Amino acid sequence: MHTRTVAAPADTVGALVDRLGGDPDPVFPVPAWPAMRFDRPLGVGADGGHGFVRYRVAVHEPGRRIRFDFTPGPSGFHEVTVHPLGPDSCRVEHVLDRQLHGRRRLLWYAAVGAFHRTVVEELLDNIERAATGHVRHPVRPTPRVRLFRRLAWERPKAVSLPAEARLARGAFSRTDFQDAWQMELPPGMSTDPAAWEGVLRGIPVTGRADRELLLGKDAGHLDFRASLLLADDRVTLSTVVRTHHLGGRLYLALVRHLHPVMARLMLRRTHRRLALAAPTAGERERARTEERKGEPTGG
Repeated sequence: MHTRTVAAPADTVGALVDRLGGDPDPVFPVPAWPAMRFDRPLGVGADGGHGFVRYRVAVHEPGRRIRFDFTPGPSGFHEVTVHPLGPDSCRVEHVLDRQLHGRRRLLWYAAVGAFHRTVVEELLDNIERAATGHVRHPVRPTPRVRLFRRLAWERPKAVSLPAEARLARGAFSRTDFQDAWQMELPPGMSTDPAAWEGVLRGIPVTGRADRELLLGKDAGHLDFRASLLLADDRVTLSTVVRTHHLGGRLYLALVRHLHPVMARLMLRRTHRRLALAAPTAGERERARTEERKGEPTGG
């Protein structure tokens, strides 16, 4: 059980909790952790989860309580409840109840339990910040959690060179090598191509478009371009290469097997860095609230 007393009315906090898994979600700790997603709006019967954890909404008392039953596997649940303490205060509780045996139990004590505690405390931090504008004692991930998160971070997937990557496709009249690697952009991550320039350190920018950034270098043996495309809630790192002579082709034959490893490593590293540096869900919600307060009211 995790609890947090929040200096805000229960109705205000309950309205935030009712937006779990929504767009935008003001409290689940994204993009530092995988987003909570459902196959329909939050309500009884909604199926979904976050990361590899799957569950279904079993109980929903709007503004007060949401219970998620785990699916499939061992029975159990986790739930969030908002308890009024007075006109301007409430207590938020998160309860996890599940029986684990054998390998699942070992995995819980080795890693998953630490992840769970951090995610729940960050969720409570977001509730407190969104409702009050500040967090009294924000959680700090332990070195073990930071290490495990680094190891478990999403890995890029191989895709075809996107049709939208027009700078990459138009870089050369012919190409001798091309590949592309893609990752999802969780809510809260930057979709500004300029923020992703650090993927290839020391490589100059050769072109820009609204959603695409092109980097590259020309050399005597070959030329290469690397495209960063931010589109459809995904970031895609594409590479195109043009060789000039036999020496360039021999060099490409050697590095083409190392290149995918390095491309995946650099994209994943930058993705993690930007995700962890992004404003939290609570900060984003607070900014939206302040922006709405500043909007002129209609006559």
